[in-house]
Amino acid sequence: MEPYILVLAGFGTLVLLTAWLPMVLKQLPLSLPICCVGIGAVLPTLLGLSGTSLHPQEHLGLVERLSEFVVIVSLMGAGLKLDRFIGWKRWMVTWRLLGIAMPLTILALVGLASGLLGLGPAAALLLAASLAPTDPVLASDVQVGPPQQGQEDEMRFALTSEAGLNDGLAFPFVHLAIALAAAQAFGAWQFGSWLTVDVIWKIGVGIALGAGVGRGMGWLTFHLPNNARLSRTGDGLVALGITCLTYAVVEVAHGYGFIGVFVAALALRSAHRGHDYHHKMHDYAEELERLLMMVLLVGFGAALTGGGLLKVLTWQGVAFALLALFVVRPICGWLSLLGSDHPAVERGVISFFGIRGLGTIYYMAYGMHHAAFEQAELLWSVAGLTILISILLHGVTVTPTLRFIDRRSGRDTESAQLGLPLTT
Repeated sequence: MEPYILVLAGFGTLVLLTAWLPMVLKQLPLSLPICCVGIGAVLPTLLGLSGTSLHPQEHLGLVERLSEFVVIVSLMGAGLKLDRFIGWKRWMVTWRLLGIAMPLTILALVGLASGLLGLGPAAALLLAASLAPTDPVLASDVQVGPPQQGQEDEMRFALTSEAGLNDGLAFPFVHLAIALAAAQAFGAWQFGSWLTVDVIWKIGVGIALGAGVGRGMGWLTFHLPNNARLSRTGDGLVALGITCLTYAVVEVAHGYGFIGVFVAALALRSAHRGHDYHHKMHDYAEELERLLMMVLLVGFGAALTGGGLLKVLTWQGVAFALLALFVVRPICGWLSLLGSDHPAVERGVISFFGIRGLGTIYYMAYGMHHAAFEQAELLWSVAGLTILISILLHGVTVTPTLRFIDRRSGRDTESAQLGLPLTT
């Protein structure tokens, strides 16, 4: 049978599973990412691909671009979900997670990577920065529901807004790792350049241009004369166009496109917050994100078994992954929320569900594509194991945990997901 026919059959099967599996798994303590990784893990054996070049280090450009695309689509969907107006007090839990939890997480992971794995500053920082953000793709199960569905409790809002912004805010630390790896000496001048360009300029450009493009597209979508409004098309594909345009504009201006896309989604949503067309765009972005996620996670599973992704793993690497997920993120998240008025159990859930996934893969590929890092295979093995444990751990625990919290708080999110009236 021709490879083309096999690819068509496999892609068709994947599309059908994209639609079917979420419905089947909804009531089970099992997640779609777990199934995708499992499918990918058995494919090399079934297709006779064991031992072939399936390691991400061998395909850095492809891995970088594919993971980049699924992340920006996910960021658009996350921004369109949020009903809450942005503000200092309204988003206080988000600012705490971004301003306290993430820097503490990076600092702690750098220390662990240096002490446990024996990595130098550049490699340790790349690994830490790649693992620090909550993944916007794989965290969809703990995020708020579709627009205007009443599923925006503080816990889900915190995880959605954090995932929307911290992928972009991890970028300065990845750039710092690249600068450390590339420079023979790193002094005050290099640090000043990094602070000015990679922190202040790129973040500022991402926010400003993202807001500008989002507002402009909001006007074209909702406020043009009736016959010319984009919303009259009824086509969710518009979300993809806005995503790609925003990302390109921000990147051309040397800003952080991840921040730009999420801010654009927030600005687009605010242009006409109650319009039903937001549902169309959100649903399209979510479906596309799910399909792309499945493709990449099948590839991740294949890399685990057929590409030897974990082949150089040591007990120190296993210890690092376990500490990162069970100690570092929960403690840093908890510390960042001290003094807030949220119930302790919800603060614990927010701190625990810092899911690692495709954003980590993107940052690893991006960093290694732009500089040479020591022990690259070890970095991939440790990152791969951390992602795998996160997918299994959070995938199994998310459904029963959130059901328990919802029952305890008197929320009926299951009815909302089925389109039924909410009860209190």
